[in-house]
Parts: sequence; structure tokens; C-alpha cells
Amino acid sequence: MAVLDIVTFPEPSLRLKSKHVTNFDKDLQTLIDNMFETMRAAPGVGLAAPQIGESLRLVVVEYTDDEDENAKPKKYALINPEIVKRSEETVTAVEGCLSLPGLAGVVERHEAVTVKAKNRFGKPLKIEAEGWLARIFQHEIDHLDGVLYIDRAEEVFEPTPEEAEQIKD
Repeated sequence: MAVLDIVTFPEPSLRLKSKHVTNFDKDLQTLIDNMFETMRAAPGVGLAAPQIGESLRLVVVEYTDDEDENAKPKKYALINPEIVKRSEETVTAVEGCLSLPGLAGVVERHEAVTVKAKNRFGKPLKIEAEGWLARIFQHEIDHLDGVLYIDRAEEVFEPTPEEAEQIKD
């Protein structure tokens, strides 16, 4: 596996709509593995293909529920994901992004979402997520449409080092 370079704002490719994935071949599997490795090295909790310069509808997420200290992280590789249901309830929280280092923003997101996608082998899957996981999915799927959290933020700021440690990218 390899750690890839993360594209940072204002790189124009971050503003493009990504292409659907049609080939679930060895190259895709390698890309997914490399994206997980890159996300962990950054470190972050999610990474979209456009963030490493690939115009593909692909995101990876590795998330641990903070409430259970012994829980193993859940890994998601979502191909061609789409949000098919959103809760009416929204929550405002601070977000960061690996493509916008040194910044954070206050963003309103849906509390819960249902995501349909294909897994890394092309099998359909449906995930009902709430809380922080729902926020991560919304953030990463936005990347596939060229939308950055700063486009949705009520406020963007430079966090202090203490604040930065609390923000999950």
C-alpha cells in the first residue's frame, strides 16, 4: 500500500463532479487500499477520491463510535454513493477537512441519512447512519459533487492547537 498526496484547496479539481465507477477491477482495489492508508496517515476519518486527484465517485471512511472504547473501527468503501433519505432534524457542529488544512467550520448537517452505494466488489449496500457517521458520509459525498464544507459553513476559522485536536477531519 502507498500513502498518496492529498490535494488541497484551491486546487480546481476539488470543484469538479466526479465520474461513476464502472470497473471493479484490481486497480480499484489497490486505489481503495491506498486511500485507507492515506486517510490513516493524514490522519482523518474519511477521504474522497477527488482529494487524491482521482475524479471517481469513491469514498472511504473508518469510524469508531467514541461511546464504546473497545469497539473496533468500522471501515466503509462506498462506490457511487448517494444519499437517498435525510432526517428533518439537523445538527450544527465543527468540521475539518484534509483538503483544507489549518481551517475548521461550523456546518449544519442532517442528523441521520440513508446511503445507497456499492461495496468495493460491486455489491449493493444500504447504510442507515446517524450522528457523527452521518456527518462524515455527507461531508465525503459532497466532495464527489465538488462541494466543500466551507460552501455550507456558517463560520470558517483557524482553530487553536487545542481545538484542532478535537476536530475530526
